Amino acid sequence: MDRRISARNFSSRFFQGILCLLAIGVCLGCVSTTALFDPKPAGTPAFRDLPKEAAKTSLPVYYLEPPDIITVEAIQLVPKAPYILRVFDRIELDVIGTPDEEPIFGIFAIEPGGLIQLGGAYGSVKVDGVSLEEAERVIYRHLVQSPDNPRGRLSARNTVVSARLRQMSEIQQIADNHLISPDGYITLGSYGRVYVNGLSIQECREAIEFHLSKSLEHPQVAVDVFAYNSKEYYVIFQSSAMGEQVVAFPYTGNETVLKAIANMNGLAPNCSKRIWVARPVGNSHKPVILPVDWVAITAYAAPQTNYQLLPGDRVFVVEDRYLAADGVLARFFAPIERIFGFSLLGATTATRLSGNVLRGGGQQGWGY
Repeated sequence: MDRRISARNFSSRFFQGILCLLAIGVCLGCVSTTALFDPKPAGTPAFRDLPKEAAKTSLPVYYLEPPDIITVEAIQLVPKAPYILRVFDRIELDVIGTPDEEPIFGIFAIEPGGLIQLGGAYGSVKVDGVSLEEAERVIYRHLVQSPDNPRGRLSARNTVVSARLRQMSEIQQIADNHLISPDGYITLGSYGRVYVNGLSIQECREAIEFHLSKSLEHPQVAVDVFAYNSKEYYVIFQSSAMGEQVVAFPYTGNETVLKAIANMNGLAPNCSKRIWVARPVGNSHKPVILPVDWVAITAYAAPQTNYQLLPGDRVFVVEDRYLAADGVLARFFAPIERIFGFSLLGATTATRLSGNVLRGGGQQGWGY
């Protein structure tokens, strides 16, 4: 009987050992596959002609794409005649013939409702919706003929009104930061929309000036990029247990491998020092792989593999093999442990509820 039990135990342990070996082999195979490939071992010669730390290069012309934000500055925005005054426009008035103690001279804003306040006893007059010439006539009639202005009525012979436009309300809609929408347009308020997707800064300025020339006389604007949102690079931390961590950073033109890892607050605990930069090349199926010597960059300040990143680059950090194997083993044995735990719990519960407990006798031999 003892021989049968020992033989049975030996066979079960042998079977368990075989299962463990198979599990370890599967895990190591998974680790080897999740590691993708090692393009070049650390310490290999760097690419000489590529820009890197202490030897950076200027990037090609930047082309606008959604969701970049551009800044438009108004240099010269003169409306075509006849210009119709609007609320919040600012006009400069110079009225000849007023008393010295109550002159009408200066810049006046058109308030909501279309009124400008002339001050003193002159009251207010409505000027929105008319041209500058018509506004001069309206103000003249108000000062010399209006019954609403009895005390401030001036002499019709000596009164001369001149008005000039000092600021258009629509300038605030043009001179501002503009987000490029997903369809590639920016909005210039009441002047409509302009398509700028895929244009350079110079081409964008010309497109805006051409669009504004339909309403303005020889418009001139300055354009610059306020936020570079359309170009990104990626830092990828490999992890077979928790999934790969991918973080995108906006590209500004001065990033290196060291700065990219610094933006991630350093390497994660499960990361190894095997790093490379994968750079997409047009429609090619073979990206450029740039190996990184992390120890040389950090410990010895060697800039040879601290490459300057370009838009779309992927900084890939391989996880540690031993930690990867531990994670794969944990994922493999976790369901088995739950099954065995549930089986053990069921067996223990059935044992405690069987025998004397079910018959109401309880446990015997405890001195009760």
